[in-house]
Amino acid sequence: MWKHYLNEHETSRLLIRPLISDDYLVWQDFIMDETATRFFPDEWKLKPGKSTEWINSQLTRYKEKRYGLQALIDKKTGKFIGQCGLLTQTVDDKNELEIGYHLIPRYWGKGFATEAAMEFKRMGFENKLADSIISIININNTPSQKVAKRNGMTREKRTRFFGLDVFIYRILKEDYLKNSKD
Repeated sequence: MWKHYLNEHETSRLLIRPLISDDYLVWQDFIMDETATRFFPDEWKLKPGKSTEWINSQLTRYKEKRYGLQALIDKKTGKFIGQCGLLTQTVDDKNELEIGYHLIPRYWGKGFATEAAMEFKRMGFENKLADSIISIININNTPSQKVAKRNGMTREKRTRFFGLDVFIYRILKEDYLKNSKD
């Protein structure tokens, strides 16, 4: 499965590809956008150098076979619109597989995050990567919570993650399999 994770793949509207180091240029606009980063830890907000650090951390995840966020490209326009992917995380001392997603604000509200998140959920379960998948979402980030719900996840608990109050949304493989047969 690992080698297939870094292959380009598509959804109906998205080309999904691994990030490359040059993606820091477009990602800097995201990092410097106060609206885009309002639910992030302070250390990531509005600091231009964090764009390179962010991209490099995903490239390191790839090398270490810990998955990582990938670039989302709008097939219609060819524009880089955000990132989504599977991430290995430790939450409350437990290793988890997370679907993370971050879109550039001008692409919010168009269903791209849900479309990408559903693709990574499918990939995670159909390749038997975990018995459940989570999304870690700031308690005030209502739009991302709605994406998790549309992705079949339910709110499991509230906890702290990187100094933030977050909700953990989860979907079990058995629920995914049951719903994919309907």
